[in-house]
Amino acid sequence: MKKLVFATNNAHKLAEVKAILEPGFSIISLADLDCEDDIPETGETLEKNAFLKANYIHTKFGIDCFADDTGLEVEALDGEPGIFSARYAGDNHNSYNNMCKVLKLLGNSQNRKACFRTVITLIQGEETKFFEGRIDGAITIQPRGKSGFGYDPIFVPDGYVVSFAQLSAEEKNQISHRALAVKKLVAYLQH
Repeated sequence: MKKLVFATNNAHKLAEVKAILEPGFSIISLADLDCEDDIPETGETLEKNAFLKANYIHTKFGIDCFADDTGLEVEALDGEPGIFSARYAGDNHNSYNNMCKVLKLLGNSQNRKACFRTVITLIQGEETKFFEGRIDGAITIQPRGKSGFGYDPIFVPDGYVVSFAQLSAEEKNQISHRALAVKKLVAYLQH
């Protein structure tokens, strides 16, 4: 079984990726490495932030690894929150406050188009590869559903009438932005 280090401290992301990758791959988390470092995300793009995280772990531990960065991009908000998705509400950022800020800024806007994008950076030895997953959809008027995390309760993927938070974990893991990026990662690793 192939072991992969996923450079994240986000338990939700870790569970999602494990569900997609196992049993073919054994995922090692930063906690498994006893790494509690606050890895800087100072890039101006999802690609740069994913690279910064993977490179930090690769350099510190000398091991091959992958990292991701994910953002919700809302058309009417000029692509925000984007790279600031996790901390969009500022000092009081959490999933609820981040969602509330998006909904408040959108107000009664008729344009509710949005997408989730995930970029994964894989560093193996001297080689760096990027894999992207994207799913288009729309922002709801108010949160719906209790599953998932982050912005899931306010995002309805195209072709669905329910939010990510109303889908089962298995359903979401078939169609999500992260699932799409992880499937590209797996396809690459299997060749």
